[in-house]
Amino acid sequence: MATSPAAAPTSPPHGLSVGQLRELYYYLRLTRALEERLVALYRQNKVIGGLYRSLGQEGEAVATAYALRRRSDGTGDVLSPLIRNLGSMLVMGATPLEVLRQYMARGNSPTRGRELNIHFADLQRGFLGQISPLGAMVPVMAGITLGFKLRREPRVGMVYVGDGATSTGAFHEGLNFAAVQRCPLVVVVENNGYAYSTPVDRQTAAKAFVDKAPGYGIAGEQVDGNDVFAVYEAARRAVERARAGEGVTLLEVLTYRRKGHAEHDNQSYQPREEIEWWATHNDPLDRYVAAVRAHGWLSEEDLGAVDAQVDAELDAAVAAAEASPDADPATVTEDVYGDVPVRPHWTRLDPPEPSLA
Repeated sequence: MATSPAAAPTSPPHGLSVGQLRELYYYLRLTRALEERLVALYRQNKVIGGLYRSLGQEGEAVATAYALRRRSDGTGDVLSPLIRNLGSMLVMGATPLEVLRQYMARGNSPTRGRELNIHFADLQRGFLGQISPLGAMVPVMAGITLGFKLRREPRVGMVYVGDGATSTGAFHEGLNFAAVQRCPLVVVVENNGYAYSTPVDRQTAAKAFVDKAPGYGIAGEQVDGNDVFAVYEAARRAVERARAGEGVTLLEVLTYRRKGHAEHDNQSYQPREEIEWWATHNDPLDRYVAAVRAHGWLSEEDLGAVDAQVDAELDAAVAAAEASPDADPATVTEDVYGDVPVRPHWTRLDPPEPSLA
């Protein structure tokens, strides 16, 4: 069981402005409220496939992504999320309407009904579509951030993995490669207690995942994942190290998954009293609101205005998503195979026709 929440800082970290504090609350509130709307749609059979929630983990997803340099022109930092990082994608610029259309497999969703949930990408805004096999995005992000380094671009990558992914070969190979090449990469290990139904003590013999960092020769830091300010500070340090050319950081965030692996999971492997303790004593939104209230950083009017903004945005987004067309079966083969035949490259042993030379 986690320790009691630490006392809130006396001033916002890194000089966060009132506007930034409001923005952080906006993304926290938006993430939770959007997933609650998705639950309602799921129960109405309007969501296609599974629904994967981040209840209890929204704080670390939002706070880590908030430490990145966000751009909309393809020149900012790049993030590789997992299924419980909806908050990270929203911070990077994904919209609730895009997410709703994805989950509902609408024809005007980012993948035009070919993929579901948050499996979509936008390199202009700086987020990748995830690969489902555990750990597979670590070597992908190692390659992307090596490209940043070779092109001398002051950009950073951030990749999320769960505790289960740390047991895979892809995680090890990708992290080792990134460490040796000193790639500007932050690897966020979300220690939420369970890899589907496997508890952490059956996943690793290490006392903490951060203890693995010295074996790769990289920086490591462990942080209370439900303390938004602490996560933001730790992520900022890791991002600054990466941007300064100091290589990879493994950031372990201690959090808890209060829902099952997906909405259909009955969580029979999680003690009910454990779930209730985290909901009552260690909820990231509750802790954030308590801190900004206690220090007078945000007023009740500020918080209420954000709540109203989120509710209005989601009302409009749900209505637009429900009115969106289904995917057109006639387009099922488009964007799957090459639509235009491409002539293979020629060699000296197989020269092209003179007209094609």
